[in-house]
Amino acid sequence: MTTLACAETRYQQFLALTKPRVVSLIVFVAVIGMFLATPGLPPVGAVVFGTIGIALVAGAAAAINCLVEQKIDALMARTRRRPLPAGDLTSLQTLVFAGAIGGLGLFVLYCCVNPLTMWLTLGTFVGYAIVYTVLLKPATPQNIVIGGASGAMPPVLGWAAVTGDVAPEALLLFLIIFVWTPPHFWSLALYRTRDYANAGLPMLPLTHGPQYTRLMIVLYTCALVAVTLLPFAIRMSGFLYLAAALGLGGVFLLYAVQLYRDYSDELSRATFKYSIWYLAALFSALLIDHYWR
Repeated sequence: MTTLACAETRYQQFLALTKPRVVSLIVFVAVIGMFLATPGLPPVGAVVFGTIGIALVAGAAAAINCLVEQKIDALMARTRRRPLPAGDLTSLQTLVFAGAIGGLGLFVLYCCVNPLTMWLTLGTFVGYAIVYTVLLKPATPQNIVIGGASGAMPPVLGWAAVTGDVAPEALLLFLIIFVWTPPHFWSLALYRTRDYANAGLPMLPLTHGPQYTRLMIVLYTCALVAVTLLPFAIRMSGFLYLAAALGLGGVFLLYAVQLYRDYSDELSRATFKYSIWYLAALFSALLIDHYWR
């Protein structure tokens, strides 16, 4: 293998530590938060440097998650090919890498955006990498509910990057993602139950059973549909968003009800995939409506 090929392989291994698909959704909703924070276009510097800083810190949090859970990942079919359980990278390399990109991200946010965004992003990092990964995930089946607060922060970070504060509208965006997280994650947990059993993690389908989990997915999806109507209720958005929220939420609820009534792994997988598309489409509708009115 040539030097260039080795360098490319190593780059791909470090990139895999950052969970780029997850981080891309985080960055996407953070950027939406930046644009929703102002009537016109947000400052270019805040968008560029805010995006870079949030992406770097999110990647560092993902790498720490991989570091902490490497033994668990080795027991799960979905994660055993990650760089650490596969033996491609060492724990020290991962720690140094996470520290480097995380530190750089915080530096960029502090110097090029504003201190509030840096502190909020640092808090989000601690919430995900430490509170959720180390404390909650192995201890309680409500891990994804409580720990979901960290995953719901990106639009708040984006809002703070542009305005330097946190408005009620930003907290509403937080609430949408917070309520979205349980049905999104539990639909994955249902068809990955064996993996979580092998890893000894107290996920809801294992501790309370699949039927109870499917019921919770229905109830949380109902709550999600209600919460997504609040931007229209407080006049943060208009009828274009309202139509999108009702349509997207209706489909999500149909998935959840069908999953409850006639479960299959294929349907659970489809529900999980739709939930990702749903969140991206919902926030896109918010953005389009913001400039349409």
